[in-house]
Amino acid sequence: MRILLLRHGETAGNLEQRYVGRRTDEPLTNEARRALLAAAKEWQSAFTRLAGNGFKVYISPMARCRETAEILFPDCCLTAVNGFAECDFGRFEYKNYQELSGDAEYQRFLDSGGVAGFPGGETVAAFKKRCADTFFSILREETVKKQTRPDAVLAFVIHGGTIMTVMERFAVPRRDYFCWQVENGGGYTAEAASFGPGGRGAALLRPFRVSVLEREIKG
Repeated sequence: MRILLLRHGETAGNLEQRYVGRRTDEPLTNEARRALLAAAKEWQSAFTRLAGNGFKVYISPMARCRETAEILFPDCCLTAVNGFAECDFGRFEYKNYQELSGDAEYQRFLDSGGVAGFPGGETVAAFKKRCADTFFSILREETVKKQTRPDAVLAFVIHGGTIMTVMERFAVPRRDYFCWQVENGGGYTAEAASFGPGGRGAALLRPFRVSVLEREIKG
């Protein structure tokens, strides 16, 4: 089964390098919509070739992901999954580096290498577990469905941190979380494989970078 992971288009908060989490359900910018619409036809043609035997689209319930998916997959039924919502950044929500400079709790977060929890929000470990568990649950469910062909494609229009979590947890070869960063409109394709009794394990093999805005899909 082929997996496609895509990050949503750009928002105003992304442009200002803010912590845009689950508390801020902001839409795409007008420029992001125009860029996605301009690339959509060519992207859809490339993706249709890849997914010739059908595909499903799962999304984060947040507006920026839904809008992106509606532009890129206009004829598909979109399934919103709460487990894919962005991280709760707590007190850091919608602030950027400049605004948090001098904040003792933010400095502790930086000193931890970005793995400490967000004050009043989620811990990084809880966020990663939520995203990885949600992805694996969908993958396992789709794998056991008789109507899901082995060469079908599952597409996910989600958030950057969610993609990084999924790739860190499941991609082979293994790489660190921060190595899987992607730009808005970017992501990865990979081949999903299950293993162990009852499909208790999963791996994403032969990952390739993709970019909607560069109108490129590999694999």
